[in-house]
Amino acid sequence: MLISTMYHNINSDKYSNDFNVFRKHLLYIKENFSVVLPRETLEGRKNICLTFDDSFYNFYEYVFPLLKELGLKAVLAVPTKFILDDTDVKKEERLNIKHDDTYTQIQKAPFCTFKELKEMSESGFVKIASHSHSHVNLLTCKNLDFELQESKRILEEKLNINCDTFIFPYGKYNQNIVEKAQKKYKYLFRIGNGINSDFSGIKGVIYRVNADNLKDESSIFSFFNIVKYSIKSFIKSF
Repeated sequence: MLISTMYHNINSDKYSNDFNVFRKHLLYIKENFSVVLPRETLEGRKNICLTFDDSFYNFYEYVFPLLKELGLKAVLAVPTKFILDDTDVKKEERLNIKHDDTYTQIQKAPFCTFKELKEMSESGFVKIASHSHSHVNLLTCKNLDFELQESKRILEEKLNINCDTFIFPYGKYNQNIVEKAQKKYKYLFRIGNGINSDFSGIKGVIYRVNADNLKDESSIFSFFNIVKYSIKSFIKSF
């Protein structure tokens, strides 16, 4: 079994988790799951892949230190259009930008910089994934090939990595988009609250459980929810 969880912000105003709840959540995961990244071998019956969308600066400030402290790994999805090489903006200002303003205040560095992304990638605790170039709905964008390829090109050149993982912005895609993405990436992630058997996903796409706005450390893994996720996965597999 492979569960993949989806997060966005820590200590922010939307799509977020309280830091203290989130830390307890990671401790619960460490005690109850094998934490794996794409390409890694699944271990035992309970595996989990942690994924974070958009690469907001609060990931670098709050999540990255926790990953190092607890010895965990995560996937970070990056929309390359909004990433600065470096910044002198103070961290307090970067952390206080409201979620809905992040894409319009790029010079205030609400996202991780390439310098920070490189540090995290080289640490071995963070796997960098593409989140398209412009964070657009791929179902309606006019240049699908550019959105898929440009982000990959930039990430590989800036970070000296092989970017083999793509996370669909807003979880939006169709079969044509999947087929085009598969020509450039080995692992594709979506939203969907389902459980996967392994990193091949369901029809080539790995389902993720929404883990924003956690009420406690473990309720999303309750017996009831696991059954619910499993039923959805079974239905989607046909």
